[in-house]
Amino acid sequence: MNKIYPDAATALDGLVEDGMTLAVGGFGLCGIPEALIAALRDSGKKNLTVISNNAGVDGFGLGQLLTTRQISKMISSYVGENKEFERQYLAGELKLDFTPQGTLAEKLRAGGAGIPAFYTKTGYGTLVAEGKETRQFNGEWYVMEHSLTADVSLVKARKADKSGNLLFNKTARNFNPLAAMAGKVCVVEVEEIVETGSFEPDQVHLPGVYVQRLVLNAQSEKRIEQRTVRSA
Repeated sequence: MNKIYPDAATALDGLVEDGMTLAVGGFGLCGIPEALIAALRDSGKKNLTVISNNAGVDGFGLGQLLTTRQISKMISSYVGENKEFERQYLAGELKLDFTPQGTLAEKLRAGGAGIPAFYTKTGYGTLVAEGKETRQFNGEWYVMEHSLTADVSLVKARKADKSGNLLFNKTARNFNPLAAMAGKVCVVEVEEIVETGSFEPDQVHLPGVYVQRLVLNAQSEKRIEQRTVRSA
């Protein structure tokens, strides 16, 4: 099975539709699938629910899809650094399921593992727990959280072989494996594609069974989210 597609637009062709739920890897601007997000923007698909730690910044990453009003709901743990996100949310134009970061990670991991729900201490006694089932274990109270799955996952990796086995670059791994596992179909943007068998088994961060489509983006922009400059 050939998993390699010539470009990001072709890789998304026939996959994305209005009203879909997408899981998108990345943390801030670290490890985001830049080319796939741009192709999603250019597809014009709307009313999207996007599961991602945050929504990029104004005009870049998922922030582009906020500018074009293609996202109707975000499931995120952090909403700073993006004025358009703030404006749309406060104006009631964007729905937000605000989720603690560790809980968001576990929701995606559980979804990918076929686990429908789990209990966590995080959020008990706060707004996060309102309307959710709670239960006591060994004298401690826990909140039940439902797992997350997506119609399509968009993921960034450093390297893939032709079978879709993935290697991530240091902290750019972040939410990417979890997003990949949670999607019914996973599309991965990589900086290098090598022959199957080029990796030692212990080098593989995510097996190719989770990956359906690959696209090469050898010249990703890799913006820095915040830069602090101090004169000598």
